[in-house]
Parts: sequence; C-alpha cells; structure tokens
Amino acid sequence: MNKEFRMKYLERAYQRYKRSSKRSKGKILDELCAICQYNRKYAIWKLNQLPMKDDSRVRRKRVRRRLYGPEVIEVIEKVWEVANYPWSVRLKEILRLWLPWIKQHFRVSREVEEKLLRISASTIDRALREKKDKLRRRLYGRTKPGTLLRHQIPLRTDSWDVNQPGFMEVDLVPHCGGLSQGEFIYSLNLTDIFSGWVETEAIMGKGQLRVIEALERVSARLPFKILGLDSDNGSEFINHHLYRWCEQRGIQFTRSRPYKKDDNAHIEQKNWTHVRKFMGWDRYDSSPALQAMNSLYRKELSLFMNLFQPSVKLIKTLRHGSRKLRLYDQPQTPADRLINSGVLPQSKCHELKELREKLDPFSLSEKINQKLEQIWALAHHRPKSLQSKETPPPHKEQLSPMEKETLASISQAFGITIFIKTHPNGELVALHHG
Repeated sequence: MNKEFRMKYLERAYQRYKRSSKRSKGKILDELCAICQYNRKYAIWKLNQLPMKDDSRVRRKRVRRRLYGPEVIEVIEKVWEVANYPWSVRLKEILRLWLPWIKQHFRVSREVEEKLLRISASTIDRALREKKDKLRRRLYGRTKPGTLLRHQIPLRTDSWDVNQPGFMEVDLVPHCGGLSQGEFIYSLNLTDIFSGWVETEAIMGKGQLRVIEALERVSARLPFKILGLDSDNGSEFINHHLYRWCEQRGIQFTRSRPYKKDDNAHIEQKNWTHVRKFMGWDRYDSSPALQAMNSLYRKELSLFMNLFQPSVKLIKTLRHGSRKLRLYDQPQTPADRLINSGVLPQSKCHELKELREKLDPFSLSEKINQKLEQIWALAHHRPKSLQSKETPPPHKEQLSPMEKETLASISQAFGITIFIKTHPNGELVALHHG
C-alpha cells in the first residue's frame, strides 16, 4: 500500500472519526490499523493532526469541578510538611493513619474528614505540584573501597527475597561538608529489607572498632534479631573485626559488587530519607554535635519514622515496550509490617501498638525540628585549615639596612633597577632586575 492511498483513506476515516461516539471511534481505529498497518497510538496521533474543514461546532474548554476545597488542601499541606514531604501514595496512607491526631490538631469537620480519606494520590500530586518544585536537592557520597577479606566475604548479586525481619543493609553517610580532611562524624545507617525498619547511629570517624560498637548499640534497640548483614566494599566494613563479630553471632555477612550502588538500593534510599533530608550536607566534627545527633537518632526520629511513616515495597516490574510499570504493595509502616508478619512475639507486637497509641506524630515532628535547629547550629561551616589560609600573618620587613644599601650600590653601578618580590607572610621569594 503506497503513501498516497494511505493519506486518502486517512482523510475519509477522519470525517467519520470526529463525528462518531466513543465505541464507534474504537472500531474505526481498529479498521484503520488493520488496513494501513499503523500502531494504534500512531493512528490516533495522525488523526489528530488533520484539520477539521467543516467543523462548525463551538468547542468549549471543559472545566473540572473542584471537589476538594481550600480547607482540605490546607490540612493536606500541613500534614505533608509535618511528615517530612512524603510521596503522595504514602501521604494518602498517612492521612488515614494519623486521622485521630489530625482531628485533635485541626478540628476538622465530618465532611473534611471524609474527603481526606477519599482523596486520591494523583489529586494530592496536583495540589502539591507547586511546592514540590521548590524542594529539589542532590545527594553525594564519599566511600573508599576496602581490600581486606574480600575472598572470604561472599558477594550478593541477586535481589533480596526474604519473608522475615533481620536481613539488613548497612552503610555510612559522611558529614564532612565537602572536605574530607581531619576527623568528622558519620551516620551509620541500617535498614531491614522485610519491614523497612531503620535505625541510625552517629559515630566520630569510621574506625573499625567504632563501627562495631555502634552496631552493638543499634542491635540492642531493634525489635528483632539481626540475621544477615550486607555492606559495600568500604574498609570500615570489610575487616577482620566485623567479620569475627558476625561469625560469633551467627550473622550472614555479605557484600555488594564494587562500584555497583544498585546492589545496595534499599540503604541508598534510606540514606536520603532518614539522614540527608534532616542533616543536610554540612560538616559536623565536634563532640556536642555527636551527642545531639545521637539524641535525635535514638529517640524521636526512630519513633517517628518507624511507627508513623508508611513506606511501599516494590512487588515486580513489568515491561511494555520501552516503558516500565512498577507495581507496589499497599503502604504500611515498618511497625505494621512487623506486627502483621506473625514472626514477632505477641508481647512485642502489643508493646509496639501501645507505644504508638501513647505518642503524637505532630508533637514528635515539633521535637525533631527543635533538635534539628540545635544540630544545625553546631555545623562547622569553615574548617580551620581554610581559615588559616584566609588570614595570613601581617607583613614583616625581611631585608636588613645593610642589604638595602648593597642593592642600592649595585643598582647605581650598573644602571639597572632592581625589583624585590615578597610573599604575603614577608618572606623573600624573587629578586630580579629590569
């Protein structure tokens, strides 16, 4: 079939297509694709490119009726801000989970309450589109591969497929402010693959013994036992100390492939949501900053993220041509996943439920912000090494009177002009004539 015949047939089909019902349009498209061998989407695009010559109808722009007024959007925006700007699918679950506390803080009516429970994730996205554009940031990391014990620690190249809590990924997040000189604070981050439970501990430097001490403290806070530990290839993890520590406790110790961040996708995501979004990229290298960060990590932030922040888990990925369709499960908090798993003892499940009922997510968020203000005030924005370079010592005269007299006599005898160049600190760096 040549191009000229296709265009004539397309023009004829176009006249019927524009005046047909939705069902008839589908049949016309099927006929057009069968005759002209077009892809369906391409056929629709071709039909929309042709002008309607005798179309005398007045086209009016459809105005969508606004179902959710400013009183609903205002509550959603405030909850979104308090919950630390979650994804719309997670925010929809947060509105349901936090509803008892939303009633207390905002005094919403029955009608607003029903709309908060009914609103869809896509509508939330449209309502928050403007504010989301102002919150774009970047993430960077600083890790150095280790070379010890690699042949003894097995690689994990397959995806995580676990049905019980305890298998965790671990990583360090540096707070160096872009300058790796000297000793500064790291955040040791652990995330459970099954439940999404995250615990964080701040340590000074990344010494091997300090990492193990932090792991001891974190394991004591976890509501379950660590069964597996997966890390990158940094020397802070690939060492004899951690290897023996895992062996003594029966912990399966694995590592990712070098330079393959996708192998640690779970912890890389939590590094952003649980550390960078709160601490930023400033430098922290003092003992008060270390204590303040651990006070936040161990108390309010852990309770807020694990008891009140739902997350989603990727079930599978479907491919349609060049497009990917990702299917997720229903949003749940890490605590709910642990409770519903049936693995934890009933006493521990009851303890988690009681703890959540006693707490208020809005009060927790306020305390987190207060502690963050104190931590940000302890940031070291100008390292001492840079300050010393910016404030050089005052200029001092280095030439003695006799040296000056000698240079003057040489200049007069040979009829030349001598220039003396000195460093800002007063030292003689060049002597030349012109």
